[in-house]
Amino acid sequence: MPDDGKSISEADTLRVAGREFNSRLIIGTGKYESYAQNADALRASGAEIITVAVRRVNLTNPDEPMLVDHISPDDYTFLPNTAGCFTGEDAVRTLRLAREAGGWDLVKLEVLSDPKHLYPDMAETLRAAEMLIKDGFQVMVYCSDDPVYAKKLEEIGCCAIMPLGAPIGSGLGIQNPVNIRLIVEEAKVPVIVDAGVGTASDAAIAMELGCDGVLMNTAIAEAKEPVRMARAMKHAVIAGREAYLAGRMPKKKYADPSSPLAGLI
Repeated sequence: MPDDGKSISEADTLRVAGREFNSRLIIGTGKYESYAQNADALRASGAEIITVAVRRVNLTNPDEPMLVDHISPDDYTFLPNTAGCFTGEDAVRTLRLAREAGGWDLVKLEVLSDPKHLYPDMAETLRAAEMLIKDGFQVMVYCSDDPVYAKKLEEIGCCAIMPLGAPIGSGLGIQNPVNIRLIVEEAKVPVIVDAGVGTASDAAIAMELGCDGVLMNTAIAEAKEPVRMARAMKHAVIAGREAYLAGRMPKKKYADPSSPLAGLI
């Protein structure tokens, strides 16, 4: 990609379901000390999309602290998600309630299996995605790092594929870069790593693999300084994307001097 003097945010945007975003980082709304801290981290991250666990975040009860008092849906794209759902019916019901509450039709689907590892139940995820798409939702879907299921989800109409890097909240980083790369190579919709990122280098690796974005929550919320970590993640995603676009040098088995050895004085 030629250097035309533009910043990456001007020249290279994330497009999801007909919407365009300058930032390729998405952050969440769980595990923060307060909604105020969450809002500070969001601003530091530069993210424009924030995912909201509809079952856990107060969006409507004015008698308790509300997310929208600190983060306005007029300023950011709210992405309702189905965190905590273990059946397709629960997921569909949750997102229908979110649409009634806020009019949101761009959503993140996750249908989990065993609470111990929180891997997605892929058969149930596929079934729920079909129901939601028929109901008019634009579905960004959390999935295992399985290229076969990723392609099936794309083929039924999901607008973004979101393979895990590692189990939710583990901070282990990208455990299977080969599969992530296979998903990226086959996909015709955005691929966004979702879950498992622990620090800035993990986010950069995801982007260097060619992913279109990274979604994270715990890596920022449980850092000793969440706002500073949010800022680090912003730069990591940009650096990883720029490195991917630049095209890394090939790996070599032996040394290759920067200056030629022939013709030395």
